[in-house]
Amino acid sequence: MPIAARSSLEGVGSPVRKASIVHRAPASPQDAPTTVEQLLAAARSTLQRLSPEAAHAAVRDGAHLVDIRSDTQRLADGLIPGAHVVARNVLEWRLDPACPYRDTELTRGNRLLVLICDEGFQSSLAAATVQRFGSRAVTDVIGGFRAWQAAGLPVLPPRSSRRRRTVPPGLPERRP
Repeated sequence: MPIAARSSLEGVGSPVRKASIVHRAPASPQDAPTTVEQLLAAARSTLQRLSPEAAHAAVRDGAHLVDIRSDTQRLADGLIPGAHVVARNVLEWRLDPACPYRDTELTRGNRLLVLICDEGFQSSLAAATVQRFGSRAVTDVIGGFRAWQAAGLPVLPPRSSRRRRTVPPGLPERRP
């Protein structure tokens, strides 16, 4: 057989072994296979989720709003004034009060943490996880950023639609 016709794993000095899947019995009913819908329902059952308007009121009353949307989503859709931006992939490290990589502003005190994602799914799962740290109340926004925006709550426009200054701040712009 020509070398080019061989699998990239064949003939390299050892026989090709097919990967085998090891099936283990769940250690407990919690470890049994589940669906994303079941995970979401379980997460939401532990939260007192807020409407966008209630979340906005909570922030006015001192809660921290934590925006976990991706950079791409924030650049395309805009920012929520005053929200703390924390990337989803480091959220637990930033919000765990015992972690050396914590965000000291977000972990100090006992203020409510309100997580917001794009549509309110990812934030529910994340809030339920962060809630397990046990240090404070955590929840999320029903409908996420989309619902926040639809409710007419404050949003800074996306960068692409913000007017770009061509002169340094403080200098008057010339008008034709």
